[in-house]
Amino acid sequence: MMKTITAAVLAGTFAMTATAEANAWSRDRSVSGANGTASMHASGGCSGGTCSRNVTRTGPNGNSYFRSRALTCQEGGSCSGSATTTGPNGNTVTRQGSVNW
Repeated sequence: MMKTITAAVLAGTFAMTATAEANAWSRDRSVSGANGTASMHASGGCSGGTCSRNVTRTGPNGNSYFRSRALTCQEGGSCSGSATTTGPNGNTVTRQGSVNW
């Protein structure tokens, strides 16, 4: 079941990639509360069959969290992607995966 869901999500992403070539975007948000201000900056885009997204979140105490994701799809139904996350202490986790259908 998981492979079917993943394939469907990647297929949808590939369809968006084909129609969104070279589209770039960014978003900035901040929220203020009793503990201070937290902020988020996100950016991404698609070009040449690859879509990427980068997000940086900073909490009210100044700690930051960064995540970078990329997905590349080839004609014929093959997609691969990766995600790298770096936490406030500098520890980094990278995940990779691929699907063919």
